[in-house]
Amino acid sequence: MATHHVDEAHHQSRVGGRSGAVGEHYMRGLYGDDDYGSQQQSALASAAKALAAGTAAFSMLLLSGLALTGTVLALIVATPLLVIFSPVLVPAGITVALLTAGFVSSGGFGAAAVGVLAWMYRYLQQQPHDEASSSAKNKAHDVKDWAQHRLGLDQGARAH
Repeated sequence: MATHHVDEAHHQSRVGGRSGAVGEHYMRGLYGDDDYGSQQQSALASAAKALAAGTAAFSMLLLSGLALTGTVLALIVATPLLVIFSPVLVPAGITVALLTAGFVSSGGFGAAAVGVLAWMYRYLQQQPHDEASSSAKNKAHDVKDWAQHRLGLDQGARAH
């Protein structure tokens, strides 16, 4: 019965002569669906997977502990040097921080300027200058009419 279900999924992925690389059949195999392939994992395969996962987790935990130990030892060795050289290191650190902030903000403003220039170029290439100027004139005329209308309403309200 499970084989029939897999065959249906395989047939559905080829409807219309197309063969989808990422179909239901592929995704079920990728995510380890229990029904996939109609084969149940043996106890030996499950034990092998658990052993491999445990070994990988232990290795990563060991590396994490070594990194923490190395960091603490480096801090112990470097602390006296940092205390001795702090009159030089603190101003140097502040200077480096200010220089970094200046270069980063300069780059950001430069990127923004390039973006604005690119937008202006595309905008000007998109509309001929005559249409742009007539569009601006129409907009100015609309604003003028709106302002006159509002002023007329305000003056009419004050007269009453």
